[in-house]
Amino acid sequence: MNFIYKHIIIILLLSISIFSNAQDPQFSQYYAASLYLNPAFTGNTDVGRFSGIYRKQWASIPGAFNSYSFSYDHNLSNYNSGIGIIATQDKSGSGGLKFTNIGGLYSYALPINRKLFVKAGIKYSYTFRGIDKNELLFADQIIRDGANETVENFSDQRISYFDGSTGFLLYSSEFWFGFSFDHLTQPEQSLISGKTKLPLKTSIHGGYKFLIDEGYGDDEGSNIMVTFNYKKQQYWNQLDLGVYYNKNVLVLGAWYRGIPFIKNYSISDNDAIVLLAGIDNKGFKFAYSYDITLSKLEINNSGGSHELSLIYEYPYKKKKRKKRHFVPCAKF
Repeated sequence: MNFIYKHIIIILLLSISIFSNAQDPQFSQYYAASLYLNPAFTGNTDVGRFSGIYRKQWASIPGAFNSYSFSYDHNLSNYNSGIGIIATQDKSGSGGLKFTNIGGLYSYALPINRKLFVKAGIKYSYTFRGIDKNELLFADQIIRDGANETVENFSDQRISYFDGSTGFLLYSSEFWFGFSFDHLTQPEQSLISGKTKLPLKTSIHGGYKFLIDEGYGDDEGSNIMVTFNYKKQQYWNQLDLGVYYNKNVLVLGAWYRGIPFIKNYSISDNDAIVLLAGIDNKGFKFAYSYDITLSKLEINNSGGSHELSLIYEYPYKKKKRKKRHFVPCAKF
């Protein structure tokens, strides 16, 4: 019964994704995937930055959701600009439903005064989205003891489209506030029949860095960052509230995801608690986070969600000759 229960969950989730407006992949470590969050973060590094993040959502449900994002961005300091590339993929239902997006990014920064800066960014991308029938599990296969073939009349479906995103950031050395808009073109994204446009996604995010200790010599000091990230896509709302503690190479984080005061017929208003541990040492950043499910799916059924992120920034310079102004956002 437990086997059947878990696979019915997959079928229901895939049905929502295929026959309605599919939501974008999400990452709990949204600042480890900063270019995915907001194109204005492009070039927020000394020179160059490689970033990679992997998410396995609901680990106890066979073949549920796996998401990846890889990016590279470069700071063109002489032009107050940043450029980058990003590739993101999401696989659902043992890979039956697959989303792949590849894009280019550009950002430009302007000083408002000596302490306050504004930055704008754009992303132009191309998306492939499709279903492989052979990798899906249908209800009749479960009922017939895992039969290899389904009796459903269902062929492979694929679609591709261009899309655009834009974002803005206001920041100083202590705080940042930004917002971004994805799917500006609202492209047609139906895989089955009819016309279904991909709805606009809005994200509002920010935070504040509280300095505890400036550090001295090899001691890089410590600070606490309080952050938030609100996302809305059509009827879907989500809010992340969290705190990070940074001490030398150690990074610890904890945050809550959910909007208890907003009732939604399809999305949990009390989603997860996320815990994170990471290191930041001489240009290398690595972190692991775990989502503790709070929704009706429950942790015993979902197994929670795992994320791994790896970032490399080069060249690593402890002391920079020229003072540059970066968005002081969380590392993960």
